[in-house]
Amino acid sequence: MMKLFLAAVLSLAAAPALAAQVNAVASFSILGDMVSRVGGDRVAVTTIVGPNADSHIYTPKPSDAAAVAGADIFFVNGLGFEGWMDRFVEATGYTGALVVASEGVAAHAMEEEHEDHDGHGEHEGHDHGATDPHAWQSLLNGVLYVQNIARGLCTVDADGCATYTANAQAYAAELTALDATVREQLEAVPAERRKVITTHDAFGYFSDAYGVTFLAPEGISTDAEPSAADVARLIIQIKSEDVRALFIENMSDPRLIQQIADETGVTLGGELYADALSQPDGPAPAYLDMFRHNVGLLIPAMEGN
Repeated sequence: MMKLFLAAVLSLAAAPALAAQVNAVASFSILGDMVSRVGGDRVAVTTIVGPNADSHIYTPKPSDAAAVAGADIFFVNGLGFEGWMDRFVEATGYTGALVVASEGVAAHAMEEEHEDHDGHGEHEGHDHGATDPHAWQSLLNGVLYVQNIARGLCTVDADGCATYTANAQAYAAELTALDATVREQLEAVPAERRKVITTHDAFGYFSDAYGVTFLAPEGISTDAEPSAADVARLIIQIKSEDVRALFIENMSDPRLIQQIADETGVTLGGELYADALSQPDGPAPAYLDMFRHNVGLLIPAMEGN
């Protein structure tokens, strides 16, 4: 019995030590998934705004402040996405590594509502000059996020840098391959059919990358309240342009989109994931899954199937 005990002790002593964990915090679920993919086993990730939650109107909790205060590195989207972030960071007293994942993205300045040649307003639902923060809606922008994440992790864990770099390269290859697939699939849809109504303007980068026109009754932030005139104008546009694709988003109030569906006769095409992932057992538990799910809904809806 003693021999067995000694053998067990010796085997434990000979086993390699587990890699030291880096404590990382990410501001929202999509970014948290990216950090987890790049960090692998060396990084423990805490996400502030979790699945199916709205980062635009989130109110940080004391537990969020405690997580950030104890973090080795903190990842945020930037571009004004987390409107509460500056006050939050100041309140926590955090002075550690802060990585803006969208750094290097060619940011979009949103255009104000304007009149077209027919005198009909093209509703964009936001203030002139506002920056669209939803840069991850282009998979190639997602590659930039991944590169920024890897560089950030290397600054706080030099010993793990080779691992982070390798993970980032493998992940970026997956994102690039899916980007090519999405482009091919959407190009097969006639251009005049590539029009979609969503809850709020979260798909501007998707629109530019993949040639789909997105219209929304709300602005880039879900705390915007569209006017009755805005909604009426959108309903007219849906009818005049025969828009067939109408969607709610997982973190938005569905009532307005349901009203538009009722008044236009357009069938809801399902639930898109824009600013947040699903729960682990849902259809979009990871960034890559989110894209596959969204495209899988968009294409048949645009085609009228």
